[in-house]
Amino acid sequence: MPGPLSHIRVLDLSRVLAGPWAGQNLADLGAEVIKVERPGAGDDSRAFGPPWVKDRAGRDTGDSAYFTSANRGKKSVTVNIAAAEGQALARELARVCDVLIENYKYGDLKRYGLGYEELRELNPGLVYCSVTGFGQTGPFRRRPGYDFMIQGMGGMMSVTGEPGGGPQRAGVPIADIITGMYASIAICAALAHRERTGHGQHLDLALLDSQIALLAYQNTNYFATGVPPARIGNLHPNIVPYQPFRASDGEVILACGNDNLYGKFCEAAGCSELARDPRFATNGKRVENRAELTRLLSDVFEKRTKREWLELLEAAGVPNGPINDVAQVFEEPQVKARGVRIELDHAAAGRLPLVASPMRFSGTPIEYRLAPPLLGEHTAEVLRGLLGKSDAEIARLRASEVI
Repeated sequence: MPGPLSHIRVLDLSRVLAGPWAGQNLADLGAEVIKVERPGAGDDSRAFGPPWVKDRAGRDTGDSAYFTSANRGKKSVTVNIAAAEGQALARELARVCDVLIENYKYGDLKRYGLGYEELRELNPGLVYCSVTGFGQTGPFRRRPGYDFMIQGMGGMMSVTGEPGGGPQRAGVPIADIITGMYASIAICAALAHRERTGHGQHLDLALLDSQIALLAYQNTNYFATGVPPARIGNLHPNIVPYQPFRASDGEVILACGNDNLYGKFCEAAGCSELARDPRFATNGKRVENRAELTRLLSDVFEKRTKREWLELLEAAGVPNGPINDVAQVFEEPQVKARGVRIELDHAAAGRLPLVASPMRFSGTPIEYRLAPPLLGEHTAEVLRGLLGKSDAEIARLRASEVI
């Protein structure tokens, strides 16, 4: 069964993570995604290693594991858009695509005749998605933006880490990833609008905007109090108990998201008096008296092993879990049952392990067709099949370093 976007063709001019993440989402949903890269170097993230993808003989391919995380399902075409003929090729591709994703600095593509206004004249239905650090408006629009600096500037690092500790970024580039996710949603919405009107539009996605939006209730907590939230480690600012506790041989996460679950926990743990105690009877009171409740529950948790707690809480229907490293994640029976780890045939590496999309469809299930491509792997195929270029013309373009 074709994917829900199998009728859509995407021109992906982006690199590194935010834009490519959106392109990979669209590819997972069935779209044909053509990734345009610089001849010779390609996407910057191909060089973000080690670790490197190994070929069948165990040698480094020169492509990073990082690159493979965001480029599944795409065809790689190398085009030098600094050359006039390269610009012409990019315009030809844009003419026959439904979506264009780019993350060049503000105004850069306009210099090459590849800005939205220029391409809209060629293809009025084009959905043109720009992903930048700061957006297309505002005093910082010309500044480059990278995830680390955006996590700091956008408040993420102020609420991440232990109390009294220094600022800490998240362990993955969350600003890039969430911007890619918002871009995916925006593109799908713009395509739905085009179905009704026939008109494309320009989408303006900024890492800073997305990072701020991701702060969610931390923003509204600030609006409600006028006090910026501080780092509180693994505690939750609005829910108690919702944190790890140390058992006799390791840590267990307890997540009592409401009063009913808290009562179930206390009964299962043999401390029902803590559910009846007026200091802890409601979530609001538990937040007010967090320190005392945490002290009391810490004593309770020390009396059992981690495994005993996990089994006890699971039987009682109380949300809980271990703190896994990445290797342990892929050994979880639930992760195996859901098929989260997949393998695709890679041109150099053979069977390449990757992570499945978390989007599941009953009627149009995702089919994983293409592994992350080698640089320029599909150049001739796309130019010949989509643009009708002859073998001689492709050879000439290659010889003149346009492709």
